[in-house]
Amino acid sequence: MLLELKNIKKQFKNNHVLKGIDLSVEKGEVIAIIGPSGSGKTTLLRNINFLETADSGSMLFREQQIDLAKPTKKQILWARRHMAMVFQNYNLFKNKTALKNISEGLVFGQNKSKTEADELACQALDQVGLLGKKDFYPSQLSGGQQQRIGIARATVLNPDIVLFDEPTSALDPELVGTVLHDMKTLADKGQTMIVVTHQMSFARNVASRVAFFSDGEILEEGRSDEIFDHPQHERTQQFLSAIAEDY
Repeated sequence: MLLELKNIKKQFKNNHVLKGIDLSVEKGEVIAIIGPSGSGKTTLLRNINFLETADSGSMLFREQQIDLAKPTKKQILWARRHMAMVFQNYNLFKNKTALKNISEGLVFGQNKSKTEADELACQALDQVGLLGKKDFYPSQLSGGQQQRIGIARATVLNPDIVLFDEPTSALDPELVGTVLHDMKTLADKGQTMIVVTHQMSFARNVASRVAFFSDGEILEEGRSDEIFDHPQHERTQQFLSAIAEDY
């Protein structure tokens, strides 16, 4: 087991966003998290990556046990060295080139030399077909190109797991396909991923397992064909029937 989450709870004032989430991830799996907006999907990822602190719950990651309500700074740094996150809105440094957006994490996070970091960054850019844009700034790139650089930045660190937070939600429809293609390529190479997504075709055709979120809970989880073809929970059935044309 690469990652195991137990009883994660998070509350904002009177809003119980996560109501005791349990989820396990094996190495090489792609877990798609689907469900209506506001159901807690993004909050779960932010708790896993310590961008928010859970009220309670634990994470077993690479055989290291972490109390998500009381993580130490050492545990946070260690976990972040072994995972990466791709955000909805790219989160690139606007004053740095595509190359520097990727290489600086290697220099400051993994103590690589500038030469080695630049070489690895160029390889990562080449893998997403953007080596020719290495000296471009984010303002000179399309949304799809920026997101693909975000994916390159995440994967160049060779993480055990990559968290994707609705990576195509801010893109124009014609740009979605290129980003999904890069993600499928990663999946085909065995990259472990947790993907919060509204792209049902990706969840159905690429994910190993699908977890359906609603109102802070995982109501149903299983193989993608089980969830899409034979959903058991009434709420899952309602959700999928409303968006059937998307998959």
